[in-house]
Amino acid sequence: MLRPSVALPTSPSNFNLGAILQFDIGDKVIYPNHGLGVIERIEDKTILGTTCGFYSLRMASDTTVLVPVDNVGNVGLRRAIGQDQVKKLFTLLGNGKIENHQNWKGRFKDNSDKMRTGSIHDVIDVLKSLNHLSQSKNLSFREKRMLDRSRFLVISEISEVMNESVEDVEKRVEKALERCLVNRIRLLEKTKIAKKKTAKAKRASLKKAASRAAASRTAAAS
Repeated sequence: MLRPSVALPTSPSNFNLGAILQFDIGDKVIYPNHGLGVIERIEDKTILGTTCGFYSLRMASDTTVLVPVDNVGNVGLRRAIGQDQVKKLFTLLGNGKIENHQNWKGRFKDNSDKMRTGSIHDVIDVLKSLNHLSQSKNLSFREKRMLDRSRFLVISEISEVMNESVEDVEKRVEKALERCLVNRIRLLEKTKIAKKKTAKAKRASLKKAASRAAASRTAAAS
């Protein structure tokens, strides 16, 4: 589990940050498309003559990422989810609602945009969509990599916030994805039945309207 590597103060004392701080040292945050990290420092840096504040993140891979304090919104940096949200995420994972794109370019663009938002809900949408697609066809190299990445991001965040092993969370996620495929079939069947009922009701309504029109013409002719 990620923890700050050294004891640090919870807020800067001598920084020229120029922006309101949204996070404190020690906070667990999600950096879009990279995963979970811990804020280890909040510091000033001068780049090309401009001084501004940066969050220094230590990622799970032990790499360090610098995020400008005043660019958090554009980057999509966010706090990790709370334990109270995990149950809803598993419900979302298994609900059977999957976006279906026929066009490869449109699908890849939409999924890439979602991966960049940093929202775990968007990442789950990508995971469900590509997992479903992989059941019926071989994914391209880029989509296979995106599927693996989305799975990693979901599993690693849940594992961290629940303090559970990656292996245990991975099993739960895979079971949820299996439920998703089953529930999708059920949803498609329900949609098919609903369309048939709507079409039948429409035909009955048209038939009734035609009968009334015929009766009106007969009455007018007599």
